Amino acid sequence: MPKNPFTRGHSRALTKRHKIAVAGVATLGAAAVAFSAVPGNAETTTSEAATYSAPVKYSSEQLKSLQADVKEQLAAKALQSKAAEAKAKAEAAAKAKAKAATAAKKKAAAAAAAKKAAQARKAKEAASRAAHRAKLKAAAPKKSYANNLDGWIKESLSIMRAKGIPGSYNGLYRNIIRESSGNPNAINNWDINAINGIPSKGLLQVIPPTFKAYHVAGTSWNIYDPVANITAAANYAADRYGSMDNVNSAY
Repeated sequence: MPKNPFTRGHSRALTKRHKIAVAGVATLGAAAVAFSAVPGNAETTTSEAATYSAPVKYSSEQLKSLQADVKEQLAAKALQSKAAEAKAKAEAAAKAKAKAATAAKKKAAAAAAAKKAAQARKAKEAASRAAHRAKLKAAAPKKSYANNLDGWIKESLSIMRAKGIPGSYNGLYRNIIRESSGNPNAINNWDINAINGIPSKGLLQVIPPTFKAYHVAGTSWNIYDPVANITAAANYAADRYGSMDNVNSAY
């Protein structure tokens, strides 16, 4: 006789037979009760069909055990389903976070590249403007001055304006005529400076120490150079008198 699959000690795996039994548990129980109620002297059919259709009797313990097995299986599957769902959510969240981080990184890199490109463009534009200005300046013809007293004064005034040294054409001309009569090689060999070994020289009769102290950058270091002499003397007069225009005698 085959063993009853619902007896204690049998594997608790939910087989197809178990599933069928669970689905028809109420029906089987009812059939068992009906079978038990048939009188002992009642006529029974001994045909093969009747024999195979006779319901199987199950005890209450067997039914309880089967129900427990089913509940355990369903609970286990529910837990597995929840765990799988939680895992899927966690993986989706991690992917979303990684995607956001990658997007942020790309955005930051793009912003840095754009900033760098903008700085490079500005630097290039500034260099281009500087080069253009230098080109225009180099192309501009250099102003020439006559090699005479008028030209020397005008060139000196141009330098004085660039250096912020005050003075006018008339103030320079008037003092040059008084000091040297317009002779750039004039030298005073008789005054106190000459006696002290430092005679006054040039158009505005400047002594060497004063010329050296008030020399203006961009001009010659030769004290007899007309433009260098005028500019240094004007620089000295501006420091001491406010301007060569304020000088009306030996200074």
